[in-house]
Amino acid sequence: MSGNDMDFSTTRRHWLQQFGMGFGGIAAAHMLQRDLAAAAPAGSHGPGIPSGGVVNPTHHAPKAKRVIYLFQAGGPSQLETWDYKPLLNEKQGEPLPDSVRQGQRLTGMSGNQAILPLAGSMYKFNRHGENGTWVSELMPHMAKQVDQIAVIKSMYTEAINHDPAITFLQTGNQLSGRPSIGSWLHYGLGSENDNLPTFVVLVTKGKGGQPLYSRLWGSGFLPARYQGVQFRSGKEPVLYLSNPPGISAGSRRNMLDRLNDLHQLEQDRLGDPALATRIEQYEMAYRMQSSVPDVANLADEPQSVKDLYGPDVSKPGSFAANCLLARRLAERGVRFIQLYHQGWDHHGNIPGGMKTQCRDTDQPSAALLQDLQQRGLLDDTLVIWGGEFGRTNYSQGTLTATNYGRDHHPRCFTMWMAGGGVKPGVNHGETCPFGYNVVADGVHVRDFHATLLHLMGIDHHRLSVKFQGLDARLTGVEPARVVNEILA
Repeated sequence: MSGNDMDFSTTRRHWLQQFGMGFGGIAAAHMLQRDLAAAAPAGSHGPGIPSGGVVNPTHHAPKAKRVIYLFQAGGPSQLETWDYKPLLNEKQGEPLPDSVRQGQRLTGMSGNQAILPLAGSMYKFNRHGENGTWVSELMPHMAKQVDQIAVIKSMYTEAINHDPAITFLQTGNQLSGRPSIGSWLHYGLGSENDNLPTFVVLVTKGKGGQPLYSRLWGSGFLPARYQGVQFRSGKEPVLYLSNPPGISAGSRRNMLDRLNDLHQLEQDRLGDPALATRIEQYEMAYRMQSSVPDVANLADEPQSVKDLYGPDVSKPGSFAANCLLARRLAERGVRFIQLYHQGWDHHGNIPGGMKTQCRDTDQPSAALLQDLQQRGLLDDTLVIWGGEFGRTNYSQGTLTATNYGRDHHPRCFTMWMAGGGVKPGVNHGETCPFGYNVVADGVHVRDFHATLLHLMGIDHHRLSVKFQGLDARLTGVEPARVVNEILA
């Protein structure tokens, strides 16, 4: 580096430090976001998709423009929610038959039990909707929405422990370091709103359970600009976005103008297009200083809408508040909105734990569907609900008349999808009468990912990135299929 180059770099760092350019996670997530947009031919975007992504145009017409993924971390029990198995109540306390288990592996938490006693659900199930979908009494609000959703009862995975299972659902690989779903969509489709992040993450405040890591919404081997941006409750929704003490909006504007002048000088000298995109990202962060507080402020929502989401909506960071915020983000063009709600890991106290979790999530989930529908957004918004795996049909630990627990179970679990090109009111897949194995229309995690991408206009075979000499994809190298049976 020449002396002039060093002088220029020093001057630029001086400006950043003097004017408090502390965008932190925002700068990391969005720096050079439009490199690909600058390289893409003008007007080459597909239907409903702006320029900026590598899938340009889309591989086929998309049914969904955005995704809201309500991830239930810990593994909700399908046997207390969506997969009604009265046989378990009839055989309460009997050992799990070897013919049903078929030698499948167990976790170390229940694998050494003398017997694996079958445990029926303590909660009643009733049929709802035109197709008579079985729904637990724990979810009275979602029971009224079954004609809007596709219930997939035959999900399965290989991962039997939380970290690899969550990582698999969120990144397509059990090992960390791969791009998350939202990062793939951002990379593939670009952005619809220059004033807000393309990929936003909301985590329910104050919930315990299995830990969550920022790598679950990371960009992996994709550039850092594609990672998710976490919104938090409180006065500062995005860390380091506000001006530091003593720096006014006018000072920030002046700094950006002078910084642009410096970048232009270097651009004239070097002809590096990355410099133009870099200053655009600083400008976007500047715009976000007003757009983020505006979208995160729920005070302007009508009371009738707040009532729809339930009493917890007034608690910042609650699942209800995050569901309402997700709708606000969706209507402003945010492409991928990921909610995480912990607390579903019920190795014991299923009766109390499931009741609490469903109370926190049932009404807000149903309200989100209603709210999107009444605003005309559900047709092109894909809403997803589910965890990383299911729970066993036998009790982990002691089974009593009033208490039981369930271990991890990857062989079958339930998710639901709605809107965005999904056929409403259907039940897909079937598990055995013991609720232990898939017996019809299995949906692997890779199939789920392929279907999600398909609804967004992407052929999962064709969205890839060279990584370590291979064409890396969200769906990996093993077979994956689009679940056409649930598509409208």
